[in-house]
Amino acid sequence: MTKFISEFDKMLAKLNTLMMATTICTTSSVIAQNGTDTDWRAYGAENGSTHYSSLTQINSSNVDQLELAWTWRADSLTPSPQSSSQTTPLMVNGILYFSMEERRIVVAADAGTGETLWLYRLDEGERFEKAPRKVHRGVSYWTDNNGDERIIFATPGFQLVSLNAHTGVPISNFGNQGIVDMMSELDLDFFDDAVGRIGNSSPVVVVKDTVIVGPAMGRVNKANVKGDVIAFDVRTGKRRWIFHTIPRSGEYGNESWLNGSSEYTGNTGIWGPFSADDEAGILYLSIEAPTNDVYGGARHGDNLFSSSLVAVSVENGERLWHFQLVHHDIWDYDNPAHPLLMNLKGVNGKKIPAVIQVTKQGYAYVFNRINGEPIWPIVETPVPQTEVPGERTSLTQPIPSLPPAFEFQGVKEEYLIDFTPALRAEAVAAISNYTKGPLFTPPSLVSTINKGTLTLPGFGGGANWSSAAADIENQLLFVPSQTNPAVIGLAPNIPVQKNDPNYSDYHMTGSVPKLESGLPLFKPPYGRITAYNMQTGTIIWQIPNGDTPKKIRDLLEKVGVNDMQATGSPSHAGLLVTGSLLFSGEGSRGQPKLHAYDKLTGKELWQTTLPSGPQTGLPMTYLHKGKQYIVMAVNGNGADQTGQAAQLVAYRLP
Repeated sequence: MTKFISEFDKMLAKLNTLMMATTICTTSSVIAQNGTDTDWRAYGAENGSTHYSSLTQINSSNVDQLELAWTWRADSLTPSPQSSSQTTPLMVNGILYFSMEERRIVVAADAGTGETLWLYRLDEGERFEKAPRKVHRGVSYWTDNNGDERIIFATPGFQLVSLNAHTGVPISNFGNQGIVDMMSELDLDFFDDAVGRIGNSSPVVVVKDTVIVGPAMGRVNKANVKGDVIAFDVRTGKRRWIFHTIPRSGEYGNESWLNGSSEYTGNTGIWGPFSADDEAGILYLSIEAPTNDVYGGARHGDNLFSSSLVAVSVENGERLWHFQLVHHDIWDYDNPAHPLLMNLKGVNGKKIPAVIQVTKQGYAYVFNRINGEPIWPIVETPVPQTEVPGERTSLTQPIPSLPPAFEFQGVKEEYLIDFTPALRAEAVAAISNYTKGPLFTPPSLVSTINKGTLTLPGFGGGANWSSAAADIENQLLFVPSQTNPAVIGLAPNIPVQKNDPNYSDYHMTGSVPKLESGLPLFKPPYGRITAYNMQTGTIIWQIPNGDTPKKIRDLLEKVGVNDMQATGSPSHAGLLVTGSLLFSGEGSRGQPKLHAYDKLTGKELWQTTLPSGPQTGLPMTYLHKGKQYIVMAVNGNGADQTGQAAQLVAYRLP
């Protein structure tokens, strides 16, 4: 039986209205903020985060003619520019908007040439220096469709900034001269000061006249600031509502935190991007795990709304429905991937407005996005139980019946490297002193005979912040993932730490066993792209994320393996779907390649070598002056690893 909860008694009238308003729409109706498919007006193309564009100027007949149009380099922004950026630009009315550098310098550039038009940089001083998770993924756009156009973003130090999109000048009547100090808008309880404990790493979401901010948190043991989601008026910056991701006393879900643990437990923020249904006025919050990531002895219970998908009203922040994907998360299986909205046609003969959450667990959870009902059954399944003193694990975890998993799950001998019998035997011996089992095997205490729990997918495995992409017309979902084992071994904290209320009883230790050859412990693909038919919930193809990297080829040659299929890069691919093709970079740990695939078969049609390092920000596309462009952020470090600054690269046809 699924742990699905919905406030039908309170929301029935409103729900009926929403259901009537969300019949299956055409492709054009999902374009954000009255834009056109020639632009790219939101991080994921539109607030539904499909990473889809109907543009077809670049297609299978001419993709091999693509050429580099321009590059934009971050060399002169700071004395020591970053070599990597996860930014994805927006394109509105011929102008690109993006962020660069840890300080989140906002840039406007000409979409046809890459020429810089304006820059904005906020000096946050000590507040920036203390900020957690300084990584950045982009900015957001808003317009009243009557000449008022703004670029809105959250800073590393947790301030909300609104800029004139034409000039880069702060909007004077927004907050205090264009800036809202969001620290002062938090509902602080256990802590008096949130500086250094809360920040932001992904774009805000703008729905009509509301800006919604998801917080990114620091890594701590037991206690921290709570990662509440805050909404502001897009014109004035005035706070409209706050959603408590850890329910306070008397609020729905607080009973899932036993022994008063909701008071001091923190995190449960949204460090990755999230999504919205503009027409229905619903936000889809992909909420992360609570403190401590891998030990929950100080927070017994299921711990709502951690590791959950939560639908809330844009209007007032009221919870409409939720589904907890991991009960009492102690695997760091938070939800960094933004939910993806698709209108499914013909599922069991029905048309369904869906929301899809891909996860680190290697599953895609699919729901009716209006009422939260699973499209296919999700079964509460018994899982192994903890033996760690003080810990209490959930007896069951929710397992989807469809779609099937897109990654290895749990540790099985059949997943181990098998290029040669000797390598398989070495791998079997290497994991012999680790706790192993199916998905959701809990962390274990490290001892002389146990080195911890070996897990798949690991912390960085499965799907991550790059999420998935959709082919709206053909009802396909494409999921990039990585096979990345991790070890969750626990050891007691020293007495000084145990007496500190910020620390839990145990901390994490242990490392993944290594093979003498240097090859990965598990068989390839090390990274992959999986394509699902979302009308049936079945896999139609699965391919490696690129070819075999040179380092892996060299290691294979040393052990006498010369003829094999591609292993793929051990990285999360960055995907873009167009009306004709699936484009993919190989991600930050991949090769500096851009690929074009046939969407229906996964056959590679073209690849090119990027001008410096691998793709690090998700690719996007737009039409400008009759030319279709494909743009992405790439690592500045080329093959010579010279430490160059991060770049944007743009491709187009001659």
